[in-house]
Amino acid sequence: MADIALTRALDPEAAIAGRRYFRSRTIIYGLLTIFAIVYLLPLVVVILNSFRQLPEIAQNGLIAWPRSFSFKAWVDAWSTYCVGGTCAGMQGNFFNSLKLAIPATIISTAIGAINGYILSKWKFRGSEILFGCMMLGVFMPGQVALMPWAYILGTLHLTNSTYGLILIHCVQGISFTTLFCRNFYVNIPDDLIKAARIDGAGFWRIFRKIILPLSPPILIVTVIWQFTGIWNEFLYAVIFTSGREQPITAALVALSTNGTNVRVYDVMSAAVLIGALPPLLVYLLGGKYFVRGLTQGAIK
Repeated sequence: MADIALTRALDPEAAIAGRRYFRSRTIIYGLLTIFAIVYLLPLVVVILNSFRQLPEIAQNGLIAWPRSFSFKAWVDAWSTYCVGGTCAGMQGNFFNSLKLAIPATIISTAIGAINGYILSKWKFRGSEILFGCMMLGVFMPGQVALMPWAYILGTLHLTNSTYGLILIHCVQGISFTTLFCRNFYVNIPDDLIKAARIDGAGFWRIFRKIILPLSPPILIVTVIWQFTGIWNEFLYAVIFTSGREQPITAALVALSTNGTNVRVYDVMSAAVLIGALPPLLVYLLGGKYFVRGLTQGAIK
């Protein structure tokens, strides 16, 4: 540091460049700080309101520091809350989302891994065309499939059922999981597969002994991608389910539009945080593996 200060003292141009650098850094970090505050302010307001009582919110407004902390809103949001004579709770809807997201994530990831393995290492005539057709699902808006899914679920008697949503998300997620896994498996040396086939290994043995041990980076990416996407999905949930069968995303909207003029902001804030906790925990626990898996596939 002393050498840098001496250099700047002896060289006026270096001193000017240093001041410009300092000003530019200050402006950049200042703007980033402002953007971060603006972005995080709604979350902070929701967190604070979840620990405030409704009379206090009505008296002091939504944006205020809690005068006393209370977990009553969390208990009401989880177990039971009453609005306009109707009582319900987020507990059942929360477990509906778990029963939906976990199997749909596992099934779609497993199918995507097998598809990626086939399309990258066991290519056949027309495999590239098939892969291109499957990739249409990546770019197709969810609204396009509403009518076909309504017909399919009605035919299979899966309307207003968690199993119907599992079927939807398994099929809808295959395009993404296949894309991720296929692009990752393409970079595995073909010589490994050829050597295994010469040694007598078949399709499934190669998949179990060679492909799967190399797959954790991309499988973590697909699991995080699928779980958060399925958990936060709203369109299919609100259209194809109702009442106690709804996932938590649809239940949150039903709570905010309860048909009355009463707004239980404390319970609503706690319910929003309850619904956001699982994907938030997934990203906190596996975020670094998510980024590592994406970059590893890109570098390869």
